Amino acid sequence: MTGKFYETPIDEYLPQSGNAGYRVSRYDLELTYRVVGNRLAGRAAITAVTTAARPRFALDLDQALSVSKVVVNGAKAAKFVHQRGKLLITPRDRIPAGGALVLVVHYQGIPKPVRGPWGDVGWEELGEGALVANQPNGAASWFPCDDHPSSKARYRISITTDSPYYAAANGTLVGKQTKASSTTWVYEQSEPMSSYLATVQIGPYRKYRLRSPRASVPMQAILPPALRVVFDHDFARQPQMLDVFEAAFGPYPFDEYTVVVTDDELDIPIEAQGMSIFGANHCDGRRGAERLVAHELAHQWFGNSLTIRQWRDIWLHEGFACYAEWIWSEAAGGPTADQLARAARHNLSREPQDIVIGDPGPQRMFDDRVYKRGALTLHALRLQLGDSTFFALLRDWTIRYRHSSVTTEEFTDLAAHYSLAPLRPLWEHWLLGQSLPHLPPTGGMSTA
Repeated sequence: MTGKFYETPIDEYLPQSGNAGYRVSRYDLELTYRVVGNRLAGRAAITAVTTAARPRFALDLDQALSVSKVVVNGAKAAKFVHQRGKLLITPRDRIPAGGALVLVVHYQGIPKPVRGPWGDVGWEELGEGALVANQPNGAASWFPCDDHPSSKARYRISITTDSPYYAAANGTLVGKQTKASSTTWVYEQSEPMSSYLATVQIGPYRKYRLRSPRASVPMQAILPPALRVVFDHDFARQPQMLDVFEAAFGPYPFDEYTVVVTDDELDIPIEAQGMSIFGANHCDGRRGAERLVAHELAHQWFGNSLTIRQWRDIWLHEGFACYAEWIWSEAAGGPTADQLARAARHNLSREPQDIVIGDPGPQRMFDDRVYKRGALTLHALRLQLGDSTFFALLRDWTIRYRHSSVTTEEFTDLAAHYSLAPLRPLWEHWLLGQSLPHLPPTGGMSTA
């Protein structure tokens, strides 16, 4: 396919994802899912404002799903072409820049993950149910969207599925109705969310409230009942984690936090807005995955509330979440952040010095060196600024850009206001150079 949609990519890391000409403000998704057979039918109402007058508009939607009808601004059915992962829609009437654009898409099919350099991402069928792991471009596997992190919108997600199963999605459960053999679950995500952070989790689950006087927001778990006892042990310290992270990073950015544990094993946990998804293997009775529990919770600040505008800045998500692991270790009585940083630096020194974490390239944006060296960048900054100033900067960062799209330049510009000495050498060495710098000597440090 040729045309303007491919001449100027939204993001050079994922040139086929994301679309120009409009800004989405809301998705209303009505999904019906049959567990047996993995059948999905959907109606997506997408509310947007045009940013340019165009003869046609594009949405990202995987070819595994077939589109039966598209309506634009309530008019009669519009012309559309669906090929190569793009749904190209031609309105009957030309819409000027700044005009309202409401796209209603009816579709169905057998959803499957999107294959890419980072493996399979998106909708995945489980032994009993389904999970969704979108990062970075898997949202198009289950709904038509502007699939790019800079495109943040509000969501209403309705899921109708077989009654024995629990259906979870982002946001607050605002409605539940059972008719015959199916149940409809309705969730409202009121804070802006990127498409890759949208999720649906379906399985033989029950919901449990995590009751703790320490938690500043409601915390809940959705998991198979057989895992309840081991979960209660392995995830017991989440309220304390929340306390530590709120002291370090500022107020938790959403109304509640949900952990889903699937009945299947997962290689790695899954990040979603207001929610983290773990596999049954992450409940081992020994808190063996507590590092990952801390990592995923930290993503609610770094990745979900503050979301990168371009994928090249992925260290702003993963470096911060990795550093949160070290902050939690220190607060929980384990190795200190400084000890973990110096151990990580030693391990990295034995790895190839051929990556620039400020722009790692699409093939390497989820390389573990981006995570660890991103965390080391923050530790080097902490050592230079001192604890009080460093954590004041982080709290300012999360509050100032709450629910927004961010860039590395915005973070470094803000950090400059917290330092008497120029920070450019630090950024050049840690973010823009391949050679691994040395950490400065340790000063007096505390968690927050």
